[in-house]
Amino acid sequence: MSDFKYDVDADGVAIITWDAEGKSMNVLTREAFGLVEEYVDRALADDAVKGIVITSGKKDFAGGMDLNVLATIREESGENPAQGLFDFTMGGHRILRKLELAGMDPKTKKGGKPVACAINGTCAGIGTEIALACHHRVMTDNPKAKIGLPEIMIGIFPGGGGTMRYSRMVGAMAAAPVLLEGKMMDPKKAKGAQLIDAVSEDPLAAAKDWVLNAKDADLVKPWDAKGYKMPGGAPYHPAGFMTFVGASAMVHGKTQGAFPAAKALLSSIYEGALVDFDTALKIEARWFTNVLMNPSSSAMIRSLFLNKQALEKGAVRPAGVPDQSVKKIGVLGAGMMGAGIALVSAQAGMEVVLIDRDQDAADKGKAYSAAYMDKGIKRGKATEDKKEALLAQITATTDLDALKGCDLIIEAVFEDPGVKAEMTKKVEAIIPEDCIFASNTSTLPISELAKASSRADQFIGIHFFSPVEKMFLVEIIKGKETGDRAVAKALDYVRQIRKTPIVVNDARFFYANRCIIPYINEGMRMITEGVSPVLIDNAARQLGFPVGPVQLTDETSIDLGAKIARATKAAMGDAYPESPADDLIFWMEEQGRLGRKSNAGFFEYDEKGKRTGYWKGLQEKYPLAAEQPDLIEVQERLMFAQVLEAVRALEEGVLMDIREGDVGAILAWGFAPWSGGPLSWLDILGTPYAAERCDSLTEKFGERFTCPALLREMAEKGQSFYTRFAPKKSAAA
Repeated sequence: MSDFKYDVDADGVAIITWDAEGKSMNVLTREAFGLVEEYVDRALADDAVKGIVITSGKKDFAGGMDLNVLATIREESGENPAQGLFDFTMGGHRILRKLELAGMDPKTKKGGKPVACAINGTCAGIGTEIALACHHRVMTDNPKAKIGLPEIMIGIFPGGGGTMRYSRMVGAMAAAPVLLEGKMMDPKKAKGAQLIDAVSEDPLAAAKDWVLNAKDADLVKPWDAKGYKMPGGAPYHPAGFMTFVGASAMVHGKTQGAFPAAKALLSSIYEGALVDFDTALKIEARWFTNVLMNPSSSAMIRSLFLNKQALEKGAVRPAGVPDQSVKKIGVLGAGMMGAGIALVSAQAGMEVVLIDRDQDAADKGKAYSAAYMDKGIKRGKATEDKKEALLAQITATTDLDALKGCDLIIEAVFEDPGVKAEMTKKVEAIIPEDCIFASNTSTLPISELAKASSRADQFIGIHFFSPVEKMFLVEIIKGKETGDRAVAKALDYVRQIRKTPIVVNDARFFYANRCIIPYINEGMRMITEGVSPVLIDNAARQLGFPVGPVQLTDETSIDLGAKIARATKAAMGDAYPESPADDLIFWMEEQGRLGRKSNAGFFEYDEKGKRTGYWKGLQEKYPLAAEQPDLIEVQERLMFAQVLEAVRALEEGVLMDIREGDVGAILAWGFAPWSGGPLSWLDILGTPYAAERCDSLTEKFGERFTCPALLREMAEKGQSFYTRFAPKKSAAA
């Protein structure tokens, strides 16, 4: 058995069918790539074969390269992993170049055999690169099928010739959305972007028809034709020069220079455009190897692909618990969070009961789903029928009896222990005995909330991030008495709504907020010290964070920060660490500057709610220091404030799996994705150096930067987190 099958039909067309054994989607391995070459050679050598069609035996065409291959090659290459990776990449180029030239005469470009690709479903990564090497690409007309080159999203770039082929097809600027943003497109948009040539209800039949009617001229790629000129102009052409200047500005504007793969990709395109195509492929291979050797790339692949995928497949799901898929869900509270939870649950096909104290509030919560679908209809992504079907799944009511028959309840009422306790008791009197009860609290300890429950083993935290429909992470919190079935139920529910789960043990602020709050507070502290808020936010953005701590405070609302500070202080008493950050937040609250929601915060806003600049009145209370700190110092304070909390969470057993610490940080609050997450970042730094920086920051700024005992011990032993806490391999992983 093999991942590819070869057959020649009655018309003399060689059909190479990709059907990876034992996998739900085709991924390319080293062995499979070698088989592609073997079958291409066979077809080119057989006089009875008129052409080749590459297709898939699965519902989708391809999911990309098996990224474990790259790790294996590095290990096998001993002291020179770069050479091993470069040779492997060049081997792939050689195979696809053979496919592309298809036996044609090198001088006349005649006598080759036509090669078409029949793309019957979603196609990504190396699958798209194989398609680009073919002479003709036909894709199914299913609008749910997507095609693209999303490698940049996991810290690499298309290294199988896709970068050179696509940029030479459409030009550097037109290639940017596909290569630099990793956009996946439906067939119609893909045809407009020249990723494919045709759309058909029967792509295999259409591809065969093209092969049987192709002429010699149809086989010659533009870059192999005499007199080829790059669309938009080569770098040495005046128009091309401006194109690359614009592309460079766009890349740096979006990435702030924090993502190595984006810079390497643009360099690859620029340098490749100066030379012939075969030399350009070698340049692409060199830059691709350069990125693979960057620790950022390994960390991003590990966290955003391997670990994320493992968590989504159930790597931390309790063993031996049968399927707990949700059929009917009750959502208590129809505010923004409850409305969002109702929406994503209905989208997953569940029956939803949305409860609020009065009918108007419940109806308003349901209207959130209607408005969401209306936006989809305007963009052509939904229909009136789909909207009505989704709304029919949501019952908005004040009647708690409607919760009968639910197998999961998610409480999203006001953040008050008393209110939550009262709701828990009322609802448990109605719902089935085996129904799991979850709280969407973002700050209150689950074990305390569970005291109001008569079934503490069935009580759990399911913490969503706002807006629910857009955020990818869901944080599941185990209380002291939470049982395995409740955990399995929560994980299966998160799988149903197609989000990524992490499971953590109960503690104040759990994991995500525990790390976010110090990030925000460090930014606030710096303002009180006279550091420019512009410097603070830009320092964070240049680290790869989507927004800086000052802007984040405005977005999440300043009075929310004040409420959290007061509640935490009341709960912790004398143990609460006093902070100048609280003084600033309380003062802003007194001024009525509550952030974006009040059109006044650390920023000024126009009447449409658009930021117009930082509020200058801030300097009247906290004047700017005459001498501003070094950029690196500001960045280190922001980074260490977060990563030390991640280490403490691991040390205290709140985090049970380091994969969840890294994936959760990136998906929850955008922690420097290039780093792979806080624990990966410490591994990149090296624990000895990290401990040393902790000591320097502690001496200068205070005890909050004290090196945790775990990090100190690891530093002394020269250990890394991904060796000491290496996740156990499982079938799911």
